[in-house]
Amino acid sequence: MIVDATGLVMGRLASVVATQLLAGNEIKIVNAEKAIITGRRESIYEEYFACRDRGHKERGPYFPRRPEMIMKRTVRGMLPYKLRRGRDALSRLRIYVGVPRDLSGQQFEQPQAAKVRGASSANFIELGDLSKRLGAHF
Repeated sequence: MIVDATGLVMGRLASVVATQLLAGNEIKIVNAEKAIITGRRESIYEEYFACRDRGHKERGPYFPRRPEMIMKRTVRGMLPYKLRRGRDALSRLRIYVGVPRDLSGQQFEQPQAAKVRGASSANFIELGDLSKRLGAHF
């Protein structure tokens, strides 16, 4: 299953993907930088900067800055990644920034459950913008 994350809410997409991974499906997500995070821009930045600055420089915990790694970390949080079946499920996930050449001619899906609904569509930022603000270069 190949999912195009353009315009989809990151948290909802992560829950749909986690369910599919635990069912044994292999998932590829393209255009991860175009997924959106809903909420007030300032509060989103504060939350992610707090995650990034937490811990120690040498010992961690480390929080990713690149959009595909933030997406993977979000999906991982919805899996039992410390158990064998969670690790196996996470190994069936591939996330890409943009669309790689080998996937360019194929059909992409957009799960209905992950789309933006209602009045919340006015307050959001794209994951790529957040990553650039955190210091990622992609």
